[in-house]
Amino acid sequence: MSQLFSPFTLRDLTLRNRTVVAPMCQYSARAGLPNDWHLVHLGRFALGGFGMVILEATGVTPEGRISYGDLGLWNDVQEAALARIATFLKAQGASPSIQLAHAGRKAATPLWWRGAFDETEEEKATNGYETWVPVAPSPLIHAEGGDFQRPEALDLPGIQRLVAAFAAAAVRADRAGFDTVEIHAAHGYLINQFLSPLANHRTDAYGGARANRMRFLLEVTEAVRAVWPAAKPLLVRLSVEDAVPGGWQVEDSLVLTRELAARGVDLIDCSSGGFAGATIRPAPGYQVRLARALRDAGLPTMAVGLIQDPAAAEAIVARGDADLVALARGALDDPNWPVHARHALDPGEGAYDLWPVQARGRIRDKDRVLGWRGFAPAGDN
Repeated sequence: MSQLFSPFTLRDLTLRNRTVVAPMCQYSARAGLPNDWHLVHLGRFALGGFGMVILEATGVTPEGRISYGDLGLWNDVQEAALARIATFLKAQGASPSIQLAHAGRKAATPLWWRGAFDETEEEKATNGYETWVPVAPSPLIHAEGGDFQRPEALDLPGIQRLVAAFAAAAVRADRAGFDTVEIHAAHGYLINQFLSPLANHRTDAYGGARANRMRFLLEVTEAVRAVWPAAKPLLVRLSVEDAVPGGWQVEDSLVLTRELAARGVDLIDCSSGGFAGATIRPAPGYQVRLARALRDAGLPTMAVGLIQDPAAAEAIVARGDADLVALARGALDDPNWPVHARHALDPGEGAYDLWPVQARGRIRDKDRVLGWRGFAPAGDN
């Protein structure tokens, strides 16, 4: 069996394979509630054979959402609706995970697929339009000339309320049946804003020196780990580097990773960027080096970033660059990517086992008739 399709264990959780669906905002919720779109969108990845499916950035407070169309986890109704999704994913063999997030100064922005606040009054009523003033470490706007607002700076009580909000959301995530939570500390959102000197100009205990800028994330981590069951893994997503001069660097992430490990984090989901002016050149596997760098710091890592070719994904795990491989846009393009990759990497009848039981016999019969996959002549795969 390929290493990509070998099981992987963190604490008491064993994934059926090392393929993951990375969080992808759908901008399709109302009042933070998932609907049938989210169930079907996420459920198809479980049917497609992924080992773990991570739900999109889910606001721990109403003001923490990127847009009014984002998921939330601050009340009982949201908890119950998300439990339906977690239950379905688990029943299909995929481990359900949820990303807990706060957008900070990048909150209250338009629905991504609209691109602007151009809703009619009728659409606002139908879609549950909301707006609010964002909060951030410092009153610095993310970028001028767009739909970003200048945020209000958080005071100390406000910071502590948000630490408590992350912990409360983790309690709800556990009750809803999620196997893991991922703290979102990447992509220029609130926790990343605290970490980066590009967005954090505070002069108190949460700003200035790197140890102070890490304080908010470390307090969130401690609060979440304290309420998250010991048997369940805790993940953190980092922008390992801002890729902006004067910003957060790989060396900073190495120090932070060791601090997170000491506080019970089990794996780092390695991404990059999130601030205006980033010099990032996307290409196949362009962030794998970041996963390798942090893995060498002593924690398992997840690699993400235009990973599409099965052989390349296999090589990432086989070389020890990362322990898990995540797809986002690649999963949208092919929700059955794992079952297809399994046939490419482990040709033979055993590869059909990853298909759902309702489909595997029919797919096998089709391939037998056509002479495809495990039934192709040697050398034709």
